[in-house]
Amino acid sequence: MLIETLSTFPHMYDSVMGESMMKRAQEKGILDFRAYDLRDWTYDRHRTTDDDPYGGGAGLVMKCEPIFEAVEAIAGKGCVAAKLASAEVERRGVPGGAHQESSAANAISPVGCRAERGLSERPSITRNCLSEWECPPPSTEGNPAPQIVFLAPQGRTFDDACAAELAAADRLLFVCGHYEGIDERVYSLADHIISLGDYVLTSGELASMVVIDAVVRKIPGVLGAADGPIDESFTSGLLEYPQYTRPANFRGMEVPAVLLSGNHAAVARWRREQSLARTAEARPDLLAAFEKSGRLTAADQKFLLSCKPGRRGESEAVS
Repeated sequence: MLIETLSTFPHMYDSVMGESMMKRAQEKGILDFRAYDLRDWTYDRHRTTDDDPYGGGAGLVMKCEPIFEAVEAIAGKGCVAAKLASAEVERRGVPGGAHQESSAANAISPVGCRAERGLSERPSITRNCLSEWECPPPSTEGNPAPQIVFLAPQGRTFDDACAAELAAADRLLFVCGHYEGIDERVYSLADHIISLGDYVLTSGELASMVVIDAVVRKIPGVLGAADGPIDESFTSGLLEYPQYTRPANFRGMEVPAVLLSGNHAAVARWRREQSLARTAEARPDLLAAFEKSGRLTAADQKFLLSCKPGRRGESEAVS
């Protein structure tokens, strides 16, 4: 998989992508990661990527021009043209829509940059690869068109199913916002708009790191255990059961006897019951969805009925 990021702070990815699972995935050739600096597509001496919002208000809004030009260079002009055509079909006939263009808006260009200038007419820019991943865009020839991902509060709430969906892609391009937000017209490039939850982060880079980590661990071959990404919380629809390792007794806290029994069937039953009990206690919403999907067995239902409210199951039978 090829994962790319476009942001104003590409070096934020250095530590995350250079350690642990992310580093190993790249060493194995499973993951190719590239971080692009949005400021490489600006032409004024201040390398401006934002401006004051129309209508006034606090903060600065990230501009259309550098983002569109960067995506054209990274993904190809044809890819951008296709996305714009699709977006136009979707919004056509919607008066006053968020993407409705105005002559005043189209007349504005960034300082030192004519909006109508094409990529072939850009001034010469020296792009220095200051880190292992920050480098010039690859040739668009032979590469699949990326699925373009934005992180924004109006997006789909990120979950395990969303991570699995993204993990099936060959190429992802994360466009990371900063400051007050992004010019609404840029979202016409989006294939996915994702929200991590009802809170605010300093930048889209941080949010994209969370999504990238969750996605990459689902790619076959990344984790050491073949069933690693399967036997985890949320993947099955339930929270994961408690885990223990040596020593068997630590300061009077003992590992459940069933886990020491060697009885694999009993261990599997105990783990299932603990997942059910933990989910019922901590995330009843997940359990309700799990039941609605028809995945609760008769044994599951019997166990849940035996659990007292507010108490996790403690079954440790070895039989």
